[in-house]
Amino acid sequence: MKRVSKTRKEVLAKYDLTKSYTLSDACDLVKGISTSKFDASVDIAVRLGVDPRKANQMIRGTVALPHGTGKDVKVLVLCTPDKEAEAKQAGADYVGLDDFIEKIKGGWTDIDVIITMPSVMGKVGALGRILGPRGLMPNPKTGTVTMEIGKSVEEVKAGKIDFKVDKYGIIHSSVGKVSFDGGKIRDNANELIQTLIKLKPSAAKGTYIKSIYLSSTMSPGIQIDTKSVNA
Repeated sequence: MKRVSKTRKEVLAKYDLTKSYTLSDACDLVKGISTSKFDASVDIAVRLGVDPRKANQMIRGTVALPHGTGKDVKVLVLCTPDKEAEAKQAGADYVGLDDFIEKIKGGWTDIDVIITMPSVMGKVGALGRILGPRGLMPNPKTGTVTMEIGKSVEEVKAGKIDFKVDKYGIIHSSVGKVSFDGGKIRDNANELIQTLIKLKPSAAKGTYIKSIYLSSTMSPGIQIDTKSVNA
């Protein structure tokens, strides 16, 4: 018989596993059941009523979280020399082209976002096998292939994130840190949810938002009442 730890018992005593909470209540509760000794991420999982195998039901996009993710995002800009100053001024952590392409080919991927420009996508495209599985491949749909390099860097640094439905129809995303107050977590989570609602494809039939769970790193998931978030 599996033994339940003292910490786990204390966490489970604070909320009802069988209950669905409003988004506001869940955002306050997730702070109370986080037991990690570091500033844990707060994550959301939204299960959608779509079939990702069909192109007309693939949900993908970007959203600017009002309060950011609380994470120091490392940005690499792959660009031509004339755009390097703009990228550095906007706050990019790494700026260059051929040297970084070779570095990535050698296995370096210690970055969170790569931003590039259309004219160098031929070179960047060769990194697809390395960047694709790690979710680092630049894409025009997420604003990471653009001529507005500075603007894109600033948006990412301010809390702009991209999301994509997985093969099970679920969107996973970080919406803040446990150190955020409940209101900021709620604002961020709601911004993502409302964006997903706006992206509902006409081909999706039946219930669109099937379930939503909120959790922190290493904490149990809190079920959110979908009726409390539908626009």
